[in-house]
This record gives sequence, C-alpha cells and structure tokens, in this order.
Amino acid sequence: MAESESVRVAGAEREDERAEPADDGGRRARRRRLGLPVVLSVLGLLFALPWATLFAFGTGWPLPVFVAGTAVFGAGLVSFPFLMAAGHGRRRNDRASRIADTTLGVVWVLFSWSVLGGLVHLVLIGLGTGGADRARAIALGVAAVAAVLLAWGHYEAMRVPRIRRVDVPLLRLGGGLDGTRVVVLADTHYGPIDRARWSARVTEAVNALDADVVVHAGDIADGTPAQRTAQSAPLGTVRARLAKVYVTGNHEYFGEAQGWLDRMAELGWEPLHNRHVVVERGGDALVLAGVDDVTAESSGLAGHRANLSGALEGADPERPVLLVAHQPKYVGQAAAAGIDLMVSGHTHGGQIWPFHYLVRIDQPVVQGLSRHGTRTRLYTSRGTGFWGPPFRVFAPSEITVLTLRAGGTDAS
Repeated sequence: MAESESVRVAGAEREDERAEPADDGGRRARRRRLGLPVVLSVLGLLFALPWATLFAFGTGWPLPVFVAGTAVFGAGLVSFPFLMAAGHGRRRNDRASRIADTTLGVVWVLFSWSVLGGLVHLVLIGLGTGGADRARAIALGVAAVAAVLLAWGHYEAMRVPRIRRVDVPLLRLGGGLDGTRVVVLADTHYGPIDRARWSARVTEAVNALDADVVVHAGDIADGTPAQRTAQSAPLGTVRARLAKVYVTGNHEYFGEAQGWLDRMAELGWEPLHNRHVVVERGGDALVLAGVDDVTAESSGLAGHRANLSGALEGADPERPVLLVAHQPKYVGQAAAAGIDLMVSGHTHGGQIWPFHYLVRIDQPVVQGLSRHGTRTRLYTSRGTGFWGPPFRVFAPSEITVLTLRAGGTDAS
C-alpha cells in the first residue's frame, strides 16, 4: 500500500441489548391469516391465465392435448406451495428450492406474455378476425416467446456479469481521492444452485478491475454460512487497495445475519454493522459507512437495526461519506443526513420483465444513478447474482465500477 493510502476503523460499538420485535405474535398471526387468501388467489391467477391462453380461450386443441396441458398446470399449481415451503422454510431443502424457483420463473414469464397475448386476441375479436386459428397462433406465439426468453434469461443469470462503469461526481470529494474506483457487488444470493465456480470467476473479474474499494451491498446468500461455505469462499481472495466492506441485506435475516457478518470478517472484509471506516489517499479522506438492512429490527436479533447515527458516530462531519445500505428506500434518511453517495442493491433491476414495475411500487429507484435532495446521490445496482428463479430477462446482472470524481456540480 502506498504511503499516501491508509485505512482507519471507527464507529459505533455493537449493541448488546435485544431489539424489540416490531410487532407482537398475535398481529403477525392475523396478518398471515389475512394474507393467505391473497397469496393463494395470486398463485391461482399466475397458473390459470397461462393455462387458459395455451389450452383454452377458444384454441380448440384435440382432447389429449387439452388434458395433458391441464394435468401439467394442475400438478404445478398443487405442488408449488409444498415445494416452496420445503425449499425456503425451516427445512431448506435445496432440491425443492430449485424446482420451486424454476417453476416460479417459468410461470411468471408465461403469465406476462399471456397477458399480452390475451390483449392481442381481444383486439382481433373486436375486429371480427378471431377464431380457433387465431387463438392457436397466439398460444403457440406465447409458448415460443416464453421458451426463447427463458433460455436466454437462464444464460444471463448464470453468466459472469458484465462490467458497468459509472462516473460519480461528488461535491465534497477531495482532489487526492479523484479517480477512486469503487467496485460494487450486491445480491450474490449464493443458494440452492451450487455456484462456487461462478463465484470464483466473479472474484477474478473483480480483481482484474484493480479496485481501491470493494463493496458488497448485501443479500450475500440464501442459507447459512455453513451451507454456503464453498460458494462464499472465493470472496476471501478479493483484492482492494483501501478497503473491502460489507453490509447485511434482508435475506441475511431469513437465516444467520450475525453468522454472515462473522463469515465476511473471517474472509478479510470489514463488516459495516452500523459502523464506519475511514480511507485516505493523497491527503484526502473518505468515510465508508454501513447500516444493517431496514428489516433487521423486526428480526428481533440483538443489536441489529439500521442505525445511521451509530454508523457515523465519531466521523468528521466535514468529510464526504459513502454509505452502504442494502435497500434504496433508505435514501430518505441518507439525504436527510447529508450523505454524499449511497450504494444499494436489493431490486435486481426487476430481474424478470416486467417485475420492475412492481419493484418500483416499493422502492424509489430500480437501478442506476439518481439524485436525492441537494447533495445525495444514490447508485442502485441491478445485482451480481439472482434470487430464486434462475433467470434474468431484460435486467442483466452487473459488477459495477463507480469512479468517484472531485468537484461535482449541480449541473453534472
């Protein structure tokens, strides 16, 4: 490390007290009871519309075709909840997860294009050109488009992400830090599909970028550190001139969040569990701060909650701050605190079109660089891996290189 480059650790100490659950057991039970009919209704619609588009709605297929198609969709609908429970519940059966997740992806793509196909069919009927031939053509068209998109989407999900380069001008960044390269990983989601080789290739791609700082913005895995040891191991070989930092995402709180913080520390990363480090280059300093995911407090895990004031405790208020927070929705708190740059993931860019429209309901930004307030910029990664369905459709994964530039202006 050059003499002008250094890193110092600071921040809030871990809290020992147990966070109070955000809701009591009775309210959570009522929510589950009320939510179950909604979930079942949505699930039924996801399976029913593609079935109707492909095998009903006036297609007039021979009876064996109709029966076979109905049997496939019926079996999928009945088995899906049990597979999801076995795969993503307490048992965490990876085989069940793979089947359920793949089914979900296939059904979602079929559903989306069935909606479009149904609209086309309605237009044709309105024009008086409907009929069984048209219905069959639409059914075959939906099936063909879905097959192509699923094949392409699987390739996109399993490949090493493309490198995305973005210049980020920051008003308070000192000249000594101009050109600092921050490489961002997010949402690796090591999970039921063994991607240890993929993880090693991602690490090689990161190291080829000669980063000053490497950030992992959370959702590292689905499962415990013990389950995903081989997949996470390559992260121990990531190189950075100044610092490697990590924050928890919401998926860590489905498993062992503290275990993942400990695992990343074991691999040589700085877990920013409501704390910060200070990096210096060329006589100028940058505060790298991180907070737990916004869902941490409701997990009931002792000392876990998004605590920005704790993360910045002891930091020089005149220094620029790069904050890592898993979900873009935290940008309101970041802007209120005058954070210079916030880095997030979580959205996957929607992952499978057109899911990004639903993501936008929950998050202020789906992907890319955005501005919030007078100072704060937010970069939202589309994610490095994928969650659940092994597909990415019109939402490619990314390894991001953020090049920090000094002297940014309002017009930049």
